[in-house]
Amino acid sequence: MQYRTLAHTTVSAVGLGAMPLSIEHRPDETQAIATIHAALDAGVTLVDTADSYHWHADEAGHNELLIARALARYGGDTSHVLVATKGGRGRPGDGSWTVTATPTHLKQAAEASAKRLGVEAIGLYQLHKPDPTVPWVESVGALRELLDVGTIRAAGISNVTTVQIRQAHQILGDGLVSVQNRYSPAVRDSEPELQLSEELGLAFLPWSPLGGISRSSLDGPSGPTSIGTAFHRIAAERGVSPQQITLAWLLARSPAVIPVPGARRPASITDSARAVDLMLHTQELVQLEDALPG
Repeated sequence: MQYRTLAHTTVSAVGLGAMPLSIEHRPDETQAIATIHAALDAGVTLVDTADSYHWHADEAGHNELLIARALARYGGDTSHVLVATKGGRGRPGDGSWTVTATPTHLKQAAEASAKRLGVEAIGLYQLHKPDPTVPWVESVGALRELLDVGTIRAAGISNVTTVQIRQAHQILGDGLVSVQNRYSPAVRDSEPELQLSEELGLAFLPWSPLGGISRSSLDGPSGPTSIGTAFHRIAAERGVSPQQITLAWLLARSPAVIPVPGARRPASITDSARAVDLMLHTQELVQLEDALPG
């Protein structure tokens, strides 16, 4: 496993996005825990979650509780595993997502997340999404308070602009360690945010990192596929999955990048973790860059 810097420590260069284990079409708990254990077996030391990763309205924190159980049942040492959770979004149970980032809500949500995870302080707590009804500085100010009282050890922000990153950095200083935005071969709108994160020494955690590449067959059908892309051609030449090529491409974009691909099956995260040892040649990177949309 290769490692990168996050939250004043080092974590695996590829993390596990645990959301698919708790939302719609989730696997049963046996398979879900096996998936988390497979990630740990592969050397993954970053697990990404949120209090809103659940399906039904009455099960907020489902994913956090699942991760806590999986860590407790793992046969090896898990003290080095960083569980990064988020607050500020909700799920009413009808498939929709809400946003609530008032200071009061964020502080209460962080305390509830810490309790579910069974920790005295959350290793990394991220504001899930800016709330258009709440001044940004007030939401970020809540993170500052959580840092000051020790409820969280490090703070992150998600779904943000460069302006919001700079404002958060002014308020949080060294307490701000990460930015989590959507970024993939198909969606690269956050290139400026990635560049700024690297400039400020922040980790950049792409969510939905495999966008534009058909999901692994290990996870079952996922709608229209995207066979025949440069990612697929190079994968065939290398004898690896297109998902590994995609993650290796992301890792080559910047030393700040730490992808957190989702998985529902042990085989999927095991495959993704192998991407850290896949070094793309310069010509391959050129081919991939030339094939990107837009």
